Amino acid sequence: MSRIGLKPIAIPAGVTVNVEEGNKVTVKGALGTLTDTFSSHITINNDNGVITLARDSEEKEVKALHGLTRALLNNMIVGVTKGYSKTLEIEGIGYKAEKQGNKLVMKLGFSHDIVVTESDDYKFEVTSPLTIVVKGIDKQKVGEISAQIRGKRPPEPYKGKGIHYQGEHIRRKAGKTGK
Repeated sequence: MSRIGLKPIAIPAGVTVNVEEGNKVTVKGALGTLTDTFSSHITINNDNGVITLARDSEEKEVKALHGLTRALLNNMIVGVTKGYSKTLEIEGIGYKAEKQGNKLVMKLGFSHDIVVTESDDYKFEVTSPLTIVVKGIDKQKVGEISAQIRGKRPPEPYKGKGIHYQGEHIRRKAGKTGK
């Protein structure tokens, strides 16, 4: 039995949730609108500001979809009320980031600058030359663009230079030892 899928989701004030034909769910809030389509094996009920989910069978895949659907719906509601953010830190001599208009320009030790453009789904904020904050209402897109930025120069294990998430532990290796 899915313990996550059975939990009801309370809809906060100022958020509207519309469930349409084919399990197409639209969530509108103060920060924006999110739309997603879910499996037809899951029934989504919106009653008096509380969303409950039910499944039509006890198959393993449907049980997994039950909890997944509930988690995705909850992420949509949290996204349009509070939003999501990920903080990336840059380490290394000469490495830095700056925002130019709607573009994030990073100097990461290459012969060229790395440029990432903002979208409607996410925005960049450079709080210091070594700190980048990615903000948005869609948790999946914020995580995806953060991973892409980190992938431009992942942290290396000897000196720890590169881009890493705030609070991420980097396993360090010992270098060569002399005679």
